[in-house]
Amino acid sequence: MTTELSLYERLGGALAIRAVTESFYRRVLSDDLLAPYFDDVDMDRQIAKQAAFLTMALGGPHEYTGRDIRAAHARLGPLGDEHFDAVIAHLAAALREFGAGEAEIAEAGAIAGSLRDDVLNR
Repeated sequence: MTTELSLYERLGGALAIRAVTESFYRRVLSDDLLAPYFDDVDMDRQIAKQAAFLTMALGGPHEYTGRDIRAAHARLGPLGDEHFDAVIAHLAAALREFGAGEAEIAEAGAIAGSLRDDVLNR
């Protein structure tokens, strides 16, 4: 019997996802295109919610209790592909920083990419 590990497990589990999420938001908050969307956001809460979401999306325990993706991003105003692409690039860089291989980065990017239309509300 062979059991394939989830992407969440291959990336290192809860501690790794938390570290990646913190690195991701450091990058996002340093990005002039994305940072304004987080001006009035409690970042500790945001990081916790994003870590829970990534955990779920990458095949880990389902503890995400936030709004669905479309509703969570609808209030942000006009978002375009350039915003989404920047987010994906920051996620890839954060994963790379913590030693994820290119195959895992591509897999995470594909999972995130599947949410593009919901995030962009189209």
